[in-house]
Amino acid sequence: MIFNVLSIAGTDPNGGAGSQADLKTFSALGVYGTSVISALVAQNTRGVAAIRHVPPPFVIAQLDTLFDDVRIDAVKIGMLGTAGVVEAVAAAMRRHRPAFIVLDPVMVATSGDQLLAGDALAALREELLPVVDLVTPNLAEAAALLGEHEAANEEEALGQLERLRRLCPGVLITGGHLGGAESVDLLLVDGTITRLRAPRVPTRNTHGTGCTLSPLMIPNS
Repeated sequence: MIFNVLSIAGTDPNGGAGSQADLKTFSALGVYGTSVISALVAQNTRGVAAIRHVPPPFVIAQLDTLFDDVRIDAVKIGMLGTAGVVEAVAAAMRRHRPAFIVLDPVMVATSGDQLLAGDALAALREELLPVVDLVTPNLAEAAALLGEHEAANEEEALGQLERLRRLCPGVLITGGHLGGAESVDLLLVDGTITRLRAPRVPTRNTHGTGCTLSPLMIPNS
């Protein structure tokens, strides 16, 4: 049986992030990718030039039309942009009940451009986090979700990992923004903390790395 995965995300014309990167990752993993667009983003590897947010009713139309015809085994959620879209996606996930949902809480692009409206953070925390199975924030996103300062070391990140667990069953905090020779991601699932260590790669080519990582956390993908 073919494993069908849905990406709900914004676009990236150069294919390094967003929906285009998700579909390439799905293909590399040998699963069938589908896509619902939440925002049209004019960007390249250096920054974001413009964003056109998709109206929530049209996001709902895309989702309901897809679920009506295709069996969706798992969902990866990326950039949503506005509170209205966050609420629409959360309602659709409750309505259609896919078996597994992973959320990459995209707030700021690697270039520093803001991708989530200020009033959407509360909706993300209160409406969407309770319906997903795993959330994959970086250090800044984890802090924003908790309303705390950004973790400055692994011990502080572990504390935020535990507190995020109260909002979502599974949490992966990526540690790429911490210093040191190793990059350490912290995974908390079923009460067990796992440190995922890898040598830090000295590069500025990090555009879209979070988008590519989050689909890898879907079971059986």
